[in-house]
Amino acid sequence: MYILLLILVALCCYGAWEFRGHQVRLKRIPVRIHVNGSRGKSSVTRLIAAGLRAGGKRAVAKTTGTLPRIIDPLGREISIKRNQPANIIEQTKILRYIDKMFKPEILVIECMAVLPEYQWFCENKIVQSQIGVITNARLDHTNEMGKFREQIARSLSNTVPEKGVLYTSEKTNLKVLKDIGKSKGTEVTRYGGQGITREELNRFSYIEHPANIGLSLAVCEKVGVDRNTALEGMYQATPDAGALRIAMCQEGSKEILFANAMAANDPESSLAIFNEIQERFNPLGKVILLLHSRSDRQDRSLQLIEMAAQHIEFDYLMLTGQSLKRFMGIVSKFKIPKSKTIGLGNVKPDKVYSEAFKLVEDRGTILGIGNVGAGGLDIARYFYKNRRL
Repeated sequence: MYILLLILVALCCYGAWEFRGHQVRLKRIPVRIHVNGSRGKSSVTRLIAAGLRAGGKRAVAKTTGTLPRIIDPLGREISIKRNQPANIIEQTKILRYIDKMFKPEILVIECMAVLPEYQWFCENKIVQSQIGVITNARLDHTNEMGKFREQIARSLSNTVPEKGVLYTSEKTNLKVLKDIGKSKGTEVTRYGGQGITREELNRFSYIEHPANIGLSLAVCEKVGVDRNTALEGMYQATPDAGALRIAMCQEGSKEILFANAMAANDPESSLAIFNEIQERFNPLGKVILLLHSRSDRQDRSLQLIEMAAQHIEFDYLMLTGQSLKRFMGIVSKFKIPKSKTIGLGNVKPDKVYSEAFKLVEDRGTILGIGNVGAGGLDIARYFYKNRRL
């Protein structure tokens, strides 16, 4: 019993010592920017950091997206290797590493918590930001954050800083965020994609959402980097592995445009991306929705099937990934004909590629939706590797 008591006291002392050290490290980083939201967190984190670097700021970013990364003041990427499932304590270890290696003047860090109480802990105990970002509040992680958009907005608001500023692209629940900001002495301002021209969008090497760019520019200007300088930096930024990239592939006289939207895995974002593809690349030819599913994200896949059945005119629904038998049985409930459904399941990327070309007469468009995990990213990479130069 005496030994256990000593161990408990030692652990408490160690925890207090670690917390004190963390506070000291935080104070050495003058500006801390905490990025949260349903969609676009990784992209916005990267865009802000790139814009700040272009303005001569010594900025370091940490993303939690498709592939977690540290991005140093020169834009070089350092892979984060995990020997166990992701845990928010990772943020403190990352901050220790960043402080030791780079001595940044600005930290741009993506929130990696989903549960509301963990989001609060990340902001109030780990990051303690002066500038907060909430990209949007959409129906995602509904089991953890709530079934309605207002509930999700309130959950995300756990990262609103105390007596700081918050930038957001959220429109539907802007008043919710403003009310919470007011209670914390924080000014909340909305920035969408207004003012972002088609010419500016076309200079990105991938398809970036105007709202993400507008939001990131606002943060850069707040920190002292002008719009044009920040934009030039953003054009050079390496996109997240899950960014919406286009690959034009050709086999013989057939060509397929592949758009990887698997990282935008909620119905609202996926539909917005399809509409953007329509606007940019019409005529689309044969439209193939490639839904890649994970067994632990079945509800999300069902929501995407329902959205597609109601709002997208497509020629084929190609099902890849896990839980194929279940989805093949459910598709008919959404009045999608069996003749339109191609069930592949867990197959290699080259099989997906060849089967897609069999469905196309001359030109086709594939929109990849669902999940990048469990092989989804491998499929996207295969199409991109075989793109026509």
